[in-house]
Amino acid sequence: MRIRKTVAGLIALVLVGVLMTACSSGASDTKGASDTKGASDTKGAAVPSASELISGAPQSVPVPGMVTMVDIGAHACVPCRMMTPIIEELSREYDGRAAIVFIDVWVNQGEARRYGVRAIPTQIFYDANGEERYRHEGFLDKDAIVRKLTELGVR
Repeated sequence: MRIRKTVAGLIALVLVGVLMTACSSGASDTKGASDTKGASDTKGAAVPSASELISGAPQSVPVPGMVTMVDIGAHACVPCRMMTPIIEELSREYDGRAAIVFIDVWVNQGEARRYGVRAIPTQIFYDANGEERYRHEGFLDKDAIVRKLTELGVR
């Protein structure tokens, strides 16, 4: 019984590795155009709506003039699915104060390479000047995300 669990665990790890490699290798780089139906930021550029930012589609990231958190994952990935309600909730709570973005790299494979993603989910935090300030691989709970957004100046 113990050997079966070990073998099953190893097979699962190999499959995850194969899927991640498939997502990252051989895919073309895409910049991803965002739909600009949302409100305008302080520089006059249109900012996508909160629902557009978490749609899974490629986005123009970081959002100019806003602290931005990008969750890079896949709708079919188990830890990524665990992040979904957190990302949806934060998207509503921080609408207009910070950009919360989700990009599905199993659907948009070029995005994994664009962001240098090695594992999913990966969260990348940018300050309001567009500089990457923090990167985390794996599940990240709501409290940790809120702390990082606060640290980057979001009130």
